[in-house]
This record gives sequence, C-alpha cells and structure tokens, in this order.
Amino acid sequence: MVQSFSAIKRPSRGNMKNLFEREAVDEMIARIDSLQPATQPQWAKMDVAQMMAHCSGALDMASGRLNLQRMLIGRLIGPLVKPIYTNEKPFSRSSPTDPKLVVSDQRDFLREHEQLKLKLRQFHDGGEAQCTRHPHPFFGDLTPQAWSRGMYKHLDHHLRQFGA
Repeated sequence: MVQSFSAIKRPSRGNMKNLFEREAVDEMIARIDSLQPATQPQWAKMDVAQMMAHCSGALDMASGRLNLQRMLIGRLIGPLVKPIYTNEKPFSRSSPTDPKLVVSDQRDFLREHEQLKLKLRQFHDGGEAQCTRHPHPFFGDLTPQAWSRGMYKHLDHHLRQFGA
C-alpha cells in the first residue's frame, strides 16, 4: 500500500512548546512556584530573585513594554543564528545577555516571584495580538510565535539553572 505524500509524518517546527499554550504556562508557573529564596544556581552569578527579575524583563521585551536597541553583533550575525532562539535545543549555559537585562542589584524574592508569574500570564493572555512587533535586540524581526517559543526556551533555561 502506498501512502499519500500528505499522510507522511514529518517533523514539525510547531512542536516546540510556547507561551501561548495554556499547558506550557501552567508548567512554567508550577516550576516557578517550586523556587525558594535559598535556591542556589547550578551555573552563573545571579541569585534566584535576580533571575526572576531578569526573566520578567525579557517578558516585558516580548510584550512590547521594553524596547531595546539592536546590538551591532546581533545585526551582523543575528539572522544567521536566529534558529537558536526557536529550535528544540535548550540554550547553552554561556548564552550572552543584553546588558540592559542584566540584574545585579538585590531583589525581593516574593515580589519578583509574583511579578514573574503576573508577566507570564499577561504575555499568554495577550496572545499574538499583544506580542511586540519591535525587533529582538540580537535576533532581529520575530513573529509572535517565534517570540513565544523563544520566551519559553528562555524561561526553561533559567529555571533549569535553578534546578526547577
């Protein structure tokens, strides 16, 4: 029996989790809720409250509340490495951070914990219509789906950093 071309199962780029999916948001909230003020990072320098503030800043960027200028290095190589932002492979531990998203001052755990969950829900609830049209400072122009997959990967990266 010959299978039609349309019936052949092909890998889909749409299988990557994204923050427009309720299940992905619920998963992230549960992982955020597992964090404690004393949770230590498995790599890098941020403490858990700083990490949550950093992730809130990234969600502000994806939601259009924070518009960062394009980085020169991003203009040069961003389009070539854009798949890193949305593919299935987790971010590496040494991924660069925009200096404007670096959080080095002391932060209140409970405040950052609630803010991150609020911003995550706001991003999800706003959906594609409320996603920024401003380019990513490194990767450049992104569709709302690409922002949503990238934000999932970013949160996953930092929650794994803290064992969540």
